[in-house]
Amino acid sequence: VYYSFTDASLADLDARQWVGFDNYFSVLTLPSGRVLYDGLLVDPVWWRAVWNTVRFAIISVACETVLGMVVALALNADFPGRGIVRAAILVPWAIPTIVSAKMWQWMLNDQFGIINVVLLNLGLIDSKIAWTASADTAMVAVLIVDIWKSTPFMALLILAALQMLPREILEVAKLDGASPWQIFWRVTLPLIRPAVMVAVIFRALDALRIFDLIYVLTPNNVQTKSMSIFARENLFEFDKFAYGSAASTLLFLIIGLLTIAYIRIGRLTFEGGR
Repeated sequence: VYYSFTDASLADLDARQWVGFDNYFSVLTLPSGRVLYDGLLVDPVWWRAVWNTVRFAIISVACETVLGMVVALALNADFPGRGIVRAAILVPWAIPTIVSAKMWQWMLNDQFGIINVVLLNLGLIDSKIAWTASADTAMVAVLIVDIWKSTPFMALLILAALQMLPREILEVAKLDGASPWQIFWRVTLPLIRPAVMVAVIFRALDALRIFDLIYVLTPNNVQTKSMSIFARENLFEFDKFAYGSAASTLLFLIIGLLTIAYIRIGRLTFEGGR
């Protein structure tokens, strides 16, 4: 935070000077009378990175919550080999993110990736697609990989909530003639709602910090650049340490404000009430 209010450079951090809010917003008046605006708050690349990140977080968390709910409900049922299936479903989540990204990078390769081979053989596409290199499909590819990896995490948290439900309540609902859908919508979901919201918050915080998947899978262009990647580029690659520090500070504030807003909208208390 401190460095975001200076002109610090990695070349010589000790030579930094205090510049106030210039990294966030500054106004420069030229001798001709023309006014120029500079700083992070008027940087179109930064705001595109914000949009990319928020869009990614909304879509990925929504899909992972729905799929996680379905998986958790399936794993909560009694069937032979349930323990083995529960352990196996966690494998994608247990694999380190960098390893997952490299694995999917090979699978999505436009020349010899298995994804293109399967889709071509099924007749779903006419030609090979550069999934991670094309601006039109790169973010879709990142979303698919993230959903594949993080859905087990959501399923695990929701399953834990389902396991804590009193069986007596569900039995009473069945005796009253409620259908499975009515039991889920009117009994199960309201009871596990606090746990689901906590799971969503955890995943949203992680999704808003997305860095590794995008950094490994895509060329990190304007169409896919996230806030974390924007901050890293300025901190270490462009030698704009102060500017990158300002981006990191805004990233922290955005995540904090969105989390507070979500908690208030959901009227969540950590005691499980409303």
